Amino acid sequence: MRPFLLLGTRAEDDAAADEYAGFLRYGGLTESQLHRVRVEAAPLAPVDLEAYSGVIVGGSPFNASDERKGEVQLRAERDLTELVRRVVEADVPFLGACYGIGLLGMVCGGTVDRRYAEAPAATPIRLTEAGRADPLLAGIPDPFHAIVGHKEACATLPAGAVLLASSAGCPTQMFRIGRHVYATQFHPELDADSLEHRLRIYAGHGYCEPEEVGPIVAQARSVELGHVRTVLRNFVALARD
Repeated sequence: MRPFLLLGTRAEDDAAADEYAGFLRYGGLTESQLHRVRVEAAPLAPVDLEAYSGVIVGGSPFNASDERKGEVQLRAERDLTELVRRVVEADVPFLGACYGIGLLGMVCGGTVDRRYAEAPAATPIRLTEAGRADPLLAGIPDPFHAIVGHKEACATLPAGAVLLASSAGCPTQMFRIGRHVYATQFHPELDADSLEHRLRIYAGHGYCEPEEVGPIVAQARSVELGHVRTVLRNFVALARD
């Protein structure tokens, strides 16, 4: 069975490790089944897409819409942009989460900007008619709760993209291009424990202040977050089918 490829861009070792652990846990994967590459650490080597069952791009402190981008961000974005173009052209199973939706939206001609930023929270997500029929969302109630927290969002979908889910604060929470290329604004790999861990790393960097971490995590613990994990399990199953 071919492994999956996780492309990360988090420079903080503990945040990168926690993200990897979340995709392993809720994707039902072992370390041998999820090959991780930290794109912020070094240039991305050529990727043989046929060697992988699917590709995942996680969240990031980077934003596709940043006006000022450092050398590392520019290089990582160039590497990921080229790979995402290949993924879309070949309709390779792909799941972009948070930063991944901005990247996919930008590459495919959508509008990614700061109009629909959301503070960290567990928010209700509603499915569109297409979302209710999509296999990646099979078995998920409407609505369901998922953790969000982002400075940018896809304000206008790329041409030909299918909107699958929305929220009150962000009209594009999930979309699909072709048959196998997906992106979510919400984090399917995050639970309340990981949210707390991640917020303590990034507090004070535009997402929340340190004193806000406790109430945000308490709100996330007060709702059912188990349903969103089905997205990852479905993605793994469909990519292997």
